[in-house]
Amino acid sequence: MTPPLKVAVLGSHGRMGAEAVKAVTAAEDLDLVAALGRGDSLQDVLDAGATHVVDLTVPASTEANVRFAVEHGLHAVVGTTGWDEDRRAALSGLLAEHPGTGVLIAPNFALGSVLASAFAAKAARYFESVEIIELHHPDKVDAPSGTAVRTAQLVSAARAAAGVPAGPDATEQCLDGARGADVDGVRVHSVRLRGLVAHQEVLLGGPGEQLTIRHDSYDRASFMPGVLLGLRSVAAHPGLTYGLDGYLDLNG
Repeated sequence: MTPPLKVAVLGSHGRMGAEAVKAVTAAEDLDLVAALGRGDSLQDVLDAGATHVVDLTVPASTEANVRFAVEHGLHAVVGTTGWDEDRRAALSGLLAEHPGTGVLIAPNFALGSVLASAFAAKAARYFESVEIIELHHPDKVDAPSGTAVRTAQLVSAARAAAGVPAGPDATEQCLDGARGADVDGVRVHSVRLRGLVAHQEVLLGGPGEQLTIRHDSYDRASFMPGVLLGLRSVAAHPGLTYGLDGYLDLNG
């Protein structure tokens, strides 16, 4: 029988981290060996014998945490925001020095959300217009969400590959921000409202019709199947994978 993977959760006192601790503890093929909060030493991860790290901390510390993991040959599954192109490029360079080590950075761990983004990208080439609305709780520190940015990037790439021009927009005057953020040519609108958790709509429009692809996470438990999938798959994907869709068969 294959021994369980030895997992350390960073950011274990946060809402996502606490859910990850419960999910890893309940999984028979995983062994929670360390749960670190703010101020705990990363040396505890090594002392516990962890082989895999889940980083669910804050943008200010995630880069150092993941660098530590890679430099010590630990596979990492990362849900913390703040990984722009420059940071991902630097991480890819570091991973090149540590072949065999895998890192997954996932803007969203909800499998339904990952699938919805993939479906939106496939559909976007067939519609004249596309815009994204993402809705989250008011304690979220970034806007647009990482999921919305990732979705917009996938949609934009799919439309560019198909030769679809920019959607029509006759706006000449507007208040700053009224048309949302421009992410690779796709408009993204952010809502922050008490009572929400994580929600996204991709609106696709053509002559006489509209297609809406919506995903709703009502509880952070919805992210845990993706976290577990990442832990079970990351060692088989050395180097950097950006987006959980990289571990799913979405080409059929």
